[in-house]
Amino acid sequence: MNWLFLLFAFLIGISNTVQSGVNAQLRESINNPILAALTSFFVGFVVLLIAFACFNQNPIPSLDDFKQVSWMRFMGGVFGAFYVLTVIFIIRDIGPANMLCLVVAGQMIAAMTIDHFGFQGFAAHQITWPRIAGAILLVAGVYLILKN
Repeated sequence: MNWLFLLFAFLIGISNTVQSGVNAQLRESINNPILAALTSFFVGFVVLLIAFACFNQNPIPSLDDFKQVSWMRFMGGVFGAFYVLTVIFIIRDIGPANMLCLVVAGQMIAAMTIDHFGFQGFAAHQITWPRIAGAILLVAGVYLILKN
């Protein structure tokens, strides 16, 4: 397994946590949760435009190519918006540790389901007893952290 990819996955976890707090602070600063989410996405959009201009090496698809794409494949933006907006609304009330524990538990259940059935074009990886034990331990950890 590529150690650099593992490091990046770990850094994603850190940035995800920091992003939650920064977005909550933005909400407090401008006193508008939806505008805070829009601002966060706009800044991210600008960063992606710069990255695209500097690093893209792939051909740009035509408008007809985009028209052929199933609407379901554009849902990533909807899920991203749901995540950011929901975090902005709830993080101050439940705290970052509680929120992220529940996020990770939800991610693990969804990931194991996607793996088991091979949804979204992924190779199927059957749910095994060790995976079930890992999920149970994760949920137990979530419970202990939520218990405060």
